Amino acid sequence: MIKHIVKLIFLGFIALLGISAGTLSDKQVKDFTLLNVDGKMVSTRDYPNAKGFIVVFTCNHCPFAKKYTSRLNDLAQKYAAVCVPLLAVNSTDTVQYEEEGLANMRTKATTEHWAFPYLYDVQQTVVRDFGAKKTPHAYVVWKENGNWIIKYNGAVDDNGAEPTKITHAYVAEAVDALLAGKEVPTKETKSIGCMINLRQ
Repeated sequence: MIKHIVKLIFLGFIALLGISAGTLSDKQVKDFTLLNVDGKMVSTRDYPNAKGFIVVFTCNHCPFAKKYTSRLNDLAQKYAAVCVPLLAVNSTDTVQYEEEGLANMRTKATTEHWAFPYLYDVQQTVVRDFGAKKTPHAYVVWKENGNWIIKYNGAVDDNGAEPTKITHAYVAEAVDALLAGKEVPTKETKSIGCMINLRQ
């Protein structure tokens, strides 16, 4: 009997954890301003006509993040035309990973012909606001009543290793739905990649 009660308490506790963890969809995030690899400051406020943003937390060293360069370029080029810019953010701790510094970011973006800003979140303020955990971790935020609201967060798509076998392009599906005035079909997925370690 006691074991049964303990088990029920434990299951209840786990359920509460699940509720408290919840989904990040519909969370409000702040405008931000960060240094771009071109030496200029870039802000979400620089895009007054933006309907929303695709914000992707990525980095230089992560093998999984490296697989997404061409896909991010495709997303940036497709949705900039309809006022949904893509912003890439590097929040990875440079103390643990020296290759994540601004100089290496600049080299990577230039060499790979990135068609979008690559922003340096050196103080890790933006990653804390969004709650990103891994690289890459993608978000679609949308303007509602003057505020930026998370409408999707998680993986860019459902096949990082083999882009020809993608069955769900989560970010694109979310943006397309929002542009059409519809509900986002999948609001949250699990991001897969290298852990973003936050400094204390």
